[in-house]
Amino acid sequence: MAYPVFDLHCDTADRLAWPGLDQRFHQLAGSESFSPEDVPGDTRLADNGCHLSIAKMGGVPWAQCFACFIYDEFPPEESFAFYRQVMGHLEREVTDNADAIALAAGPAGIRDALGRGGRVAVKTIENARMFAADPSLVEILAGEGVLMASLSWNAEGPLGSGCDAPAVGLTRTGAEVVRRMEDAGMVLDVSHLNDACFSDVARIAERPFVASHSNSRAVCGHPRNLTDAQFAEIRDRGGLVGLNYCPDFLSESFETAEPTEDDLCRHVEHWLDMGGEDVVALGSDFDGTDLPSCISSAEKMPRLQEAFERRFGERIARKLCAENALAFFERCAG
Repeated sequence: MAYPVFDLHCDTADRLAWPGLDQRFHQLAGSESFSPEDVPGDTRLADNGCHLSIAKMGGVPWAQCFACFIYDEFPPEESFAFYRQVMGHLEREVTDNADAIALAAGPAGIRDALGRGGRVAVKTIENARMFAADPSLVEILAGEGVLMASLSWNAEGPLGSGCDAPAVGLTRTGAEVVRRMEDAGMVLDVSHLNDACFSDVARIAERPFVASHSNSRAVCGHPRNLTDAQFAEIRDRGGLVGLNYCPDFLSESFETAEPTEDDLCRHVEHWLDMGGEDVVALGSDFDGTDLPSCISSAEKMPRLQEAFERRFGERIARKLCAENALAFFERCAG
């Protein structure tokens, strides 16, 4: 039988909201925006052409972090309006499906909902550029139930720089935002940060932080993945790392051989060997990337759970799929 899932990252909220957004956001995103074939036939959370929907969750109790992904091309001043439109669409969809999913107001109640076999939507932000325009938005959005946010995507940004940028660290505003997030109980997500920014975060952060959707660089040498030293830093602070299903981050031979469940397990196994039993979680990146056929949509999650259980046993598989994330957010968010 499938057991609960707590997934730290997907881009489904953007994808569903995209057709109804103001055209200026389509123009600002430019070539980075969703192409017509990327956008599902409808915008409903209940059932759609995305990797993730309520229907595809099936009978699995499921807590899903829905990120509002903000493009590197967006000025900080425009980013908040974009966030409002994307999250407004998600909130309306949750309301329209209140019999099937609830919106998390905070970490409290997520475990009970999963225990009842329910589903929970958790609001997060990927590339929180709006905080550079108005750092007080940290406290405002934390009060509205945003549990986690990252400082960058791939480029150099107003808060910090991503993995495609030069070795530039946190900006002065980025350091202020880190402190405000910690004071507000909003979890810091370090996925996408370059190594210099990660080092700056490790130097100034006082609370545990998360890499919501990053894999092991020792297993696959992509710069988006975590070095062993970075994983150990997160581990020693009591943080969390979410396994990403993106083929590029799973295997260096992804272009010639599609990654399999075994490739996902190799990253987990490496982290377990590093003492990460309480650290490893899921960070699918549903609807933010192409996926291997073994986990090409949420409806294949029971099969992946079976693979985890065969490889690591049920106790570890349950921790990986939900228990570690539940324990972390109950301890560190809000």
